[in-house]
Amino acid sequence: MSAVYLDWNATAPLHPIAREVLAQWLDRFGNASSRHRFGEAVRSEIEAARHRLAESLGVMPNQVVFTSSGTEGNNTFIKGVAWAERQPGTVVVSAIEHPSVREPAQQLTRLGWRVRTVAVDSQGRIEPTDWAAALAERPRLVSLMLANNETGVVQPVAELAREARQAGAIVHCDAVQGWGKLPIDFAALGVDALTLSGHKIGAPIGVGVLVIDRRIDWAPLLAGGGQEGGRRSGTENGAAIATLGALAPIVAEQQPQWAAHTLALQQALEEGLTSRGATLFSAHAPRLPNTTFFALPERIGENWVLALDREGFAVASGSACSSTHPGPSATLTAMGVPAEVAQSAIRVSTGWATDAAAIAAFLAAIDRLRQPDRLHYRAVTW
Repeated sequence: MSAVYLDWNATAPLHPIAREVLAQWLDRFGNASSRHRFGEAVRSEIEAARHRLAESLGVMPNQVVFTSSGTEGNNTFIKGVAWAERQPGTVVVSAIEHPSVREPAQQLTRLGWRVRTVAVDSQGRIEPTDWAAALAERPRLVSLMLANNETGVVQPVAELAREARQAGAIVHCDAVQGWGKLPIDFAALGVDALTLSGHKIGAPIGVGVLVIDRRIDWAPLLAGGGQEGGRRSGTENGAAIATLGALAPIVAEQQPQWAAHTLALQQALEEGLTSRGATLFSAHAPRLPNTTFFALPERIGENWVLALDREGFAVASGSACSSTHPGPSATLTAMGVPAEVAQSAIRVSTGWATDAAAIAAFLAAIDRLRQPDRLHYRAVTW
């Protein structure tokens, strides 16, 4: 059979609409900052995309800043708020945040800031008592993800943001994994800033979005040309931005159907995994409908990913952004999962193009690989 892609949380395949828009840009060129007709044409496309994206998220166009990625968006806001502050303060992050949130927060300690990490429970949900204790310290900045990229756990961001803002904090949300899988409404979330990434919904890699409440004082991460209203210097990627602008309304419109489709696949997959003795991480918490993170009784670690790849199935052992730093999943570690179990974790993430046949074939591949002559392993329990 042909290769089956089950790693949508790492990146989504190019959406058909994106392919069409990109094809139209193959013969187009021009710098959006140029004053001639070529530059003006690109500028017009960028601003049209900004308006379409803003409408789909329920914000004003002047709140939308185009970036290169979710990582840039997270770094931009976290560091930008710190640079704009007169005095260092406390930044609160959860123990399961993406590295592009955890590491910038840690870098702020060089400027005298303090990092307060909030614990999660065994399901990967923010631990209420520790959260209340963190807010009692009156943090200046809080950054919380909407949905975890490994377990798929969805945090009650609207409730948490309301409590954090009442404590005087500026609230940022990394919503990269939620886009296309959950309804995304800036006002409903009640945050001051929101990060999104185009390639998670089928746009090309290399374009992201930072949505910001205009009342927030922050300093740009990139200075130079003054693009994006002085908020993000650098020549804009017109083709990718135009593509994202075309996709945004489609994502908003089709999100309920995509969620229902992937939920049905998730249920079939998890029924099959449970019958095979798998442990489903975060099974009792609200999760993305497309994400399943699990471990089988056999301890074979990264070999599962490699073996499944040879069988024609692309899966992950955790976050794609952590793949260059081998070791147990930081998310599972924070949840109290033993290291030997966390090292054997497998993440399956699906999307609009995944079908039921792919799930059935995947389960059959696991059965083949569990045969004693296929892999060397030892059983573990926890």
